Amino acid sequence: MKRIVLFAILLTTTFGYTQTLLSYEKSPVFKECNSVDVDQLKSCFNYTLNTFIYKNFKIPQVVIDESYVGNVKVLFEVNSTGEFKTLYTDAIYDELKIETKRVFDALPTVEPATYNGNPTFVQYSITIALPLTEPVEKFLVKAGDEVVLTNKENLNATLSDEFDAIRKEKIAFENLEYSSELNVPFTHSYYARFDDEMNAVGTNSHTAAKPFVYSDVARYYDIKGEKESLAKDVDSWLGRKLFNEHLVEVQGKDYWFTVDPILDLQIGKDTEADFNTTWNNTRGVYIQAGLGKRFNLTTSIYESQGRFADYFNQYAESLKAFGPDPAVIPGRGIAKRFKEDAYDYPVAEAYVSYTPADFLNVQFGHGKNFIGDGYRSLFQSDVSSPYPFLKLNTTFWKIKYTSTWMWLKDVRDEVVEDKAFLTKYMANHYLSWNVSKRLNIGLFESVIWADTNGRGFDVNYLNPIIFFRAIEFQTGQGAGNAILGLSSKYKWNNKVNLYGQFVLDEFSLGDVKAGEKSWKNKFGFQLGAKYFNAFNVDNLLLQAEYNRVRPYVYSHNTQILNYANFNQPMAHLWGANFKELVLIGRYNYKRWFGDAKFIIGQRGFDFNTDEDSFSYGGDIYRDYNDRNADTGIKIGQGNKTNSFMTEIQAGYLLNPATNLKVFTNIIYRDFNPEAITASTQDSNTLWFSVGVRTDLFNWYNDM
Repeated sequence: MKRIVLFAILLTTTFGYTQTLLSYEKSPVFKECNSVDVDQLKSCFNYTLNTFIYKNFKIPQVVIDESYVGNVKVLFEVNSTGEFKTLYTDAIYDELKIETKRVFDALPTVEPATYNGNPTFVQYSITIALPLTEPVEKFLVKAGDEVVLTNKENLNATLSDEFDAIRKEKIAFENLEYSSELNVPFTHSYYARFDDEMNAVGTNSHTAAKPFVYSDVARYYDIKGEKESLAKDVDSWLGRKLFNEHLVEVQGKDYWFTVDPILDLQIGKDTEADFNTTWNNTRGVYIQAGLGKRFNLTTSIYESQGRFADYFNQYAESLKAFGPDPAVIPGRGIAKRFKEDAYDYPVAEAYVSYTPADFLNVQFGHGKNFIGDGYRSLFQSDVSSPYPFLKLNTTFWKIKYTSTWMWLKDVRDEVVEDKAFLTKYMANHYLSWNVSKRLNIGLFESVIWADTNGRGFDVNYLNPIIFFRAIEFQTGQGAGNAILGLSSKYKWNNKVNLYGQFVLDEFSLGDVKAGEKSWKNKFGFQLGAKYFNAFNVDNLLLQAEYNRVRPYVYSHNTQILNYANFNQPMAHLWGANFKELVLIGRYNYKRWFGDAKFIIGQRGFDFNTDEDSFSYGGDIYRDYNDRNADTGIKIGQGNKTNSFMTEIQAGYLLNPATNLKVFTNIIYRDFNPEAITASTQDSNTLWFSVGVRTDLFNWYNDM
């Protein structure tokens, strides 16, 4: 009942003036308003009431001692006999509630409101702003046949008062972002800080669909408390902004926002490259905001130039889109040439997040999503460039159901029409079910379709609970590319989690029984384990993960229906036709952190020569009808390439509020194809970098 009454107050709140809730022909009348024209009675009532409150309200001592700036909300009634009655009072201090009731009880009896000539009751709401300000008369009185304005101030002064009133609403910043409906910026290193708490035995959390919303994480991990515990004892404004706080942080009674600079400034050396240094120069702005308790938004705008390790540059240029621009920076977007051998790649991401009910969160924006408990995902990863999306997260009982609709781009020369990139669409469903205190099972389905026959965004796939495979059959074999998946996670104990994924693109039982390794058996799987607080060392996470995907998975006989966006896979970074072992260690102590990653893999590439132009199943952008054979298909076929990569990073968190960190990063990469071709080069790289970065997303250097 209290929430219902408060909601009614918020709907009718005004700044220092009353507002009626009932239709009537004449408002209540103070004796001071007897000479006022009837159409000015409401204004006179407002002014007289506010003046009485201003003159009689005694500020409690606790409010004075704590220099409180805020509001008291009151719902009251003037009954049919003209008496004032308070119905509900909302204030931060009980002393304010008591004083408010005392003042209203002291109000004189007035002439009641009338309706159809009969006395009636009227309900009002009022907001008493603290500190108190003297009301200004705004009503008209009669002076003979003249109408005279009683207040002595002009319109500009009135508007100035309104602006000042808003300015005075500003209250102490309370870091509401950490309990908001915003996403926790998804980086593997930061999510490792609370991974063990969210995966404790007996929790009803769902950890596959990422990014997480702050309010979901807050049930298991105190992010606000963590940030506050890392605060440095500094007094100067510059010290606080550099080490502890957002650059701009503003909070009012029903809103808040923060503004921060984005930096990624680094310099390094690639021992294999023929240029002197690698470098990156990113500047940008990051804005977060909340309106009320259920609506949030954020935007990040990046302006970047950079030159990377030679293998990274070559991969970026292999992703080149139609047009004059030379590259697509992996995970970021199209890059134009900067100087002679560097890139200029602007990026913008934003979304709005609305939670109309505790069980439902709706997001619409331009960004990336991830589904899985591992470092990689065979369902949906964040390795491609950002894209527009609409996402629904529904949580109830032991279920979390995530539906995501995406607008993707195929940017290859051969599919461009009228010099415009081809738009295609993806719809994903992921159902996460906590079967027991330890076991979670997830069901995944996805479909990609294009604007064939002018169908555009097919409303058949807009249904959040439809079975995509059935719709694909109904719309035609070439109308879409559907993929199914099964995931699981088992909490062995509070320290060890086991997880896995199985993805199925196409399957023929008869071919499996035949034992001939048919190309039709397009599937992949992931097996992994996490060891939290390993060997009783707090905040040490060890992770092992094995991924294996057969050739031709994610590809299609209609080229545009591949499982990709901006020439980058929507699942595993390597596409298909590979196996890899990933070993990861992460450790953090206060503001210090260190990560180590080892990746051992085997991949099968196409030769792309005049003598051998077959598709061996690793390039998901190729039509699988160009395959080399129907049977005898195995992982690593084609130009077999063994690779090893290790990446070690260490650094210091400069500002926990903004995730600004200084770091040093070392990558060793050994890439050995059996045959050296124009598209597959031998590489042995040592890449060393140092820099300062606002860490808001994952960089994947392990292509």
